[in-house]
Amino acid sequence: MKLETKIVHISKPDELTGAISTPIYQTSSYVQEAPDVNKGFAYSRTANPTRKVVEEAIAELEGGLSGFAFASGLAATDCVLKLLNQGDEVIAVNDVYGGTYRILSTVYNRLGITSKFIDTTEIKNVKEAVSSKTRFIWLETPTNPTLKVSDIEEIAKVAKSVGALLIVDNTFLSPALQRPIELGADIVVHSGTKYLSGHGDVLSGFVVVNTPELTEELKYLQNTSGGVLSPFDSWLTLRGLQTLHLRLEKHSQNALKIAEYLVSHPKVDKVYYPGLKTHKNHDIAVKQQKAFGGMLSFSLKEDTLDAAFKVTTRTKLFVLAENLGDVRSLVSHPATMTHKSTPVEIKKETGIQDSLIRLSVGIENIDDLIQDLEQALA
Repeated sequence: MKLETKIVHISKPDELTGAISTPIYQTSSYVQEAPDVNKGFAYSRTANPTRKVVEEAIAELEGGLSGFAFASGLAATDCVLKLLNQGDEVIAVNDVYGGTYRILSTVYNRLGITSKFIDTTEIKNVKEAVSSKTRFIWLETPTNPTLKVSDIEEIAKVAKSVGALLIVDNTFLSPALQRPIELGADIVVHSGTKYLSGHGDVLSGFVVVNTPELTEELKYLQNTSGGVLSPFDSWLTLRGLQTLHLRLEKHSQNALKIAEYLVSHPKVDKVYYPGLKTHKNHDIAVKQQKAFGGMLSFSLKEDTLDAAFKVTTRTKLFVLAENLGDVRSLVSHPATMTHKSTPVEIKKETGIQDSLIRLSVGIENIDDLIQDLEQALA
């Protein structure tokens, strides 16, 4: 069965009633026939029928063995990091989401877990950085916010050579455009708040694993930590998933046209989008992605906060908001929004300059979107 068909039929009819839409089982507990004898559900932190459907759905779409749903993307990230022990080491892409950088550098470092942030777009950097202590290699590809692309398949080989796990944050592309497990990743994480739900109305996070051992460990940690996705938010995510491939197709088409428009704009300095042939790792993106996604960033020739603020506050269709993956177009200023907590030296190293502007391109008419950017840049 093709992925597009799987996506449409990902919400299974209810076995009890035949309801074509998965019911919202808004309950905290379940009546038991006898002590510890039940119908597979005892308490909704441990398992809930609605959450179970969305967990199975994301696992199927990512090509993994098991899926786990959480109350946010960072809750999903936190649960994966709980697999680590004191003395372990994480090698992470240096242009990582600000929240991931923050949890690694200010929470898990206090627990004796060290992190190295490197440029993973060059495979030699990864080979030089790993050691016998490396337990995780943590990738975003493309990265947030400068859209760096790393070779998942090659980095998976490096991870296996030192006995490490490769974790790929697939938020920017979703399984509709990229399936990291097929390329050798061990764990995939998502902020389901973004493209998976796609309508700006839910917070969610997901983890997909590919082995029985990781399944048991994540199941234990999810239940023990308790940051699970609610039944209603599980249902909202399921509803959003059914149009995932259609949305990502339109997001990608619009983003490519906007990237090409911005490249020729006299006030724009650099455009960061893997779909441009001038992108450093465009060939790798072509190899491992179905399309190039709806995210792009650009910097201005006037590299000041004031210039960036003027553009981001003048757009009318691109709404200034700290989110991405919505059907509506969004604009943000990474240096003062998503990556505010990232140290200045890391921002400079990864290209998060004062004038960098990030666009989450929606599914509106492309002419309207370009006209909006034109008037904001004027």
